[in-house]
Amino acid sequence: MLSALLISSFLSLASASPLFSHANTSSLLERSAQFSTGCSTSGSASCATSSVSNTCCTESPGGLLLQTQFWDTAPSTGPVDSWTIHGLWPDNCDTTFEQNCDPSRAYTDITNILSSNGAASTLSFMQTHWVDINGQNEQFWAHEWSTHGTCMSTLETSCLPSGSARGTDAVAFFQTVVKLFQTLPTYTFLSAAGITPSTTQTFTLSQLNAALKAGSGFTPALECTGTTLNAIQWYFHLKGSVVDGVFVPINNPQAGNCPASGIKYPPKSGSGGGGGGGGGTGGLPSKATIHAIQSGSTVGGLLSLGTWSTQTLATYTITGSATSFTMTSSKGNCGVSGGTFACGSGVSLSTFSAVTSGSNLLLASGGSTAFSSDGVPSGSTVFSVFTGSSHSNDYTLSIVGA
Repeated sequence: MLSALLISSFLSLASASPLFSHANTSSLLERSAQFSTGCSTSGSASCATSSVSNTCCTESPGGLLLQTQFWDTAPSTGPVDSWTIHGLWPDNCDTTFEQNCDPSRAYTDITNILSSNGAASTLSFMQTHWVDINGQNEQFWAHEWSTHGTCMSTLETSCLPSGSARGTDAVAFFQTVVKLFQTLPTYTFLSAAGITPSTTQTFTLSQLNAALKAGSGFTPALECTGTTLNAIQWYFHLKGSVVDGVFVPINNPQAGNCPASGIKYPPKSGSGGGGGGGGGTGGLPSKATIHAIQSGSTVGGLLSLGTWSTQTLATYTITGSATSFTMTSSKGNCGVSGGTFACGSGVSLSTFSAVTSGSNLLLASGGSTAFSSDGVPSGSTVFSVFTGSSHSNDYTLSIVGA
């Protein structure tokens, strides 16, 4: 049983017994080339106190870290005997979250950044295990970094050594995510308990949780699309920096949406080239951005208040199945009242559904995927979102995994 998953100092990584037999030695050696922060890993973990004086050495406010993984089968993605990486998310200690915290560091050339900073083996692993369902890996990686990585306080540029190369923060992020993922072989945990993908067998939530706890020592959150298992969230606190700190696993503070029984764990059809990040037909994501599609082109999407904009999109939390789910943003509940979509503290939750259209997973209200506004957003100009096509500019809203 693991009392802590160590992603700690480079000497500790080199001398510690491997957590799992498939740990990638090259990534350990590559990681040793990165800088040492000098942050202590013997003190309190993140979320131990609301008063943090040195956010370079303690993640704050995003001290609840989630290592998220996909099991994609429609289409199949990644190795047939491995889950794939979704990301590493720094949620606030009360399970709320921030996103897109520093647009100035929203790098779009992740492959180049990793290659030019000596992280070739990390990139190689990402190309097979951190992949987008629509084959748009570069966009997926850039999205995960800009949406979540830029919100990690210990990776802010002021915390890096003086003279650090452009993208040093992102390199540390991707290397840490890969290494942490390699200590969490979800497929192996399940198969060790006799739970393997099947076209006929179903499982109970207690069976799955027991197998995962037996393998890791802790209970994650499982996400399903309907009754089909497709995502997992492993929770941690952190001692020290994301760069070279100690990830301390904890039981999930909130359960996923899988039912108590009848859970399907279907096999992959073969090694795929994509991964879950793009949403699409891979299932309903638990967190997503909502993109507006007008005349076949993407034109911005929804902000946290539910308005249509071309600015940085909000991340929505989705709870339920594709046939019936609710949504919240950082502003509060999301719902439809009087034909207007909005999110906020005084909004009552509405139930939505998702409809597959080609490669897109469309948001539907009352069974209709039609939405409209009184204008098209540009710059800082935003527009209210209405259900139906009664306003001058029609569009659909695509759900894209965050």
